[in-house]
Amino acid sequence: MELNAHRLEELEGLSLDKACDYMELHCEKHMVGCIDWPAVASYQPICAFAIAYGAKHIYVAFTTTGQDLRAINTANLSAVSQDSCVEFFMQVPGSKEYWNFEFNCIGAVNASHRETRPCPVRLNDEQIESIERYSSVGYEPFAERGGLHTWRLAVAIPFALIGIGPDTPYIMGNFYKCADKTAHPHYLSWAPIHMEKPNFHCPEFFGRINLL
Repeated sequence: MELNAHRLEELEGLSLDKACDYMELHCEKHMVGCIDWPAVASYQPICAFAIAYGAKHIYVAFTTTGQDLRAINTANLSAVSQDSCVEFFMQVPGSKEYWNFEFNCIGAVNASHRETRPCPVRLNDEQIESIERYSSVGYEPFAERGGLHTWRLAVAIPFALIGIGPDTPYIMGNFYKCADKTAHPHYLSWAPIHMEKPNFHCPEFFGRINLL
């Protein structure tokens, strides 16, 4: 899998909600549509994302429509994957480490970098605070809401946090949608994953993201 992320300097001058709107109009959309473990969870919400970058940040904007909406976890490094959640994992070429950025629908963050899943180096509060977030459903927690919901989540991840700059030619990565504890659990990816059991921590299946 391969996609192109374009440099859009105008994003750096916008609030993140406006940047999300701008990306909706000007960026190519990609589907988070691979049901990698249908025997475990076959439900498939509609989830798309756009990715771009500026001088200081990588921008990712997700749009999701699906059954149920849950936002119980609020603390940094909490189990946001139990809620309505979108995720961006990435790896700098030549590095043994990869980064996982996980966000529930109200923007709570679980993030770390690691070489293998059992050995995370978790981000501290200051590092997490540097990640800008915009949620279309607000930032207050709520119990699961049934029915059909559409929501957007946009994030701006500083290049300084991940140790690269805007002149990096490409990164490797994947994009995910999950919701472990909802009435319709699911595990979706952009680039397909060929593992027996649900596991997003597998950089060997990352796709290429060209920074143009």
